[in-house]
Amino acid sequence: MIFIDNEQNHDPHLNLALEEYLMRNVRPQDDILLFYINAPSIIIGRNQNTIEEINQPYVTQHGIHVVRRLSGGGAVYHDLGNLNFSFITPNIKENVHNFRKFTEPVVAVLREMGVPAEVGGRNDILVEGRKISGNAQYIAAQRMVSHGTLLFDSDLSQVAEALNVKMSKIESKGIKSVRSRVANISEYLSEKMTTEEFRLRILRGLFGGAQDFEQHPLTAEDWAAARQLADDRYRQWDWNYGNSPAYNVQKTHRFPIGEVDARINVQRGIISSITFYGDFFGREDVSGLSELLTGVRYDPQHLSQALAGADIGQYFTGVTNEEFLAFLY
Repeated sequence: MIFIDNEQNHDPHLNLALEEYLMRNVRPQDDILLFYINAPSIIIGRNQNTIEEINQPYVTQHGIHVVRRLSGGGAVYHDLGNLNFSFITPNIKENVHNFRKFTEPVVAVLREMGVPAEVGGRNDILVEGRKISGNAQYIAAQRMVSHGTLLFDSDLSQVAEALNVKMSKIESKGIKSVRSRVANISEYLSEKMTTEEFRLRILRGLFGGAQDFEQHPLTAEDWAAARQLADDRYRQWDWNYGNSPAYNVQKTHRFPIGEVDARINVQRGIISSITFYGDFFGREDVSGLSELLTGVRYDPQHLSQALAGADIGQYFTGVTNEEFLAFLY
């Protein structure tokens, strides 16, 4: 196994792109170990409905990145207190869906550090019944990736807030995350250390305690290709949001003029239909508003742009554009 250093890059878009690039292009005959630590971000599973997993107002307010990964599973929160590991190996029978092959070496190192870790379920690492690591896999041609998180000293309050969806009702075919009791590894260590120090301990432990091990330095061409992939896929709204399964949203609110019930159908992140019901009053027929919003991306920025030339008070008497936008998303 060889180690590839991501050179302390914390951009989640670039780190996920680098992982994919390495799998497809670098040292195909070798097992590769990659570590990365991301800036605050939510990493969405391949088959999930992004809007169903995140608290979008909170994410926007706190500048949290939202990035879809290639592997399945649930949404996870990353920050600078979270170490991510990635094993890139041949796509062979004994590796595929064999999470223990990749989690047990990590568990062994944690135990050497005094952490009573154990493999739990199919793809988790637990300490005293609390989850400290979730793992997932994806495959492309002759190679595969088995990657996971290690909650070392993550801000668990952010985890709860960022993944706490505050929407009236959503129905979709996306795979919903299972919220688990989580813990930080730092709680179980007898000595204090930084995330970088923890990273080094895990790294050396996975190489049997060796101080020196084979590394593959990335070239300028490697980084250029990874950055291009990040731009082409991982920074794209179409990938991170638009790639979500079709879903329906129901939003209901009682304004002073009456109740408004919005039924919204979203496909690939775009409003395909929207209908308004309720006992409200207005001068204009709401069908005109439905036509205005059909075909618009279902996110605050594009909804705001679409409504910029409209007077919502004409459809719902006494309701401002700002109040309506807050209600709609």
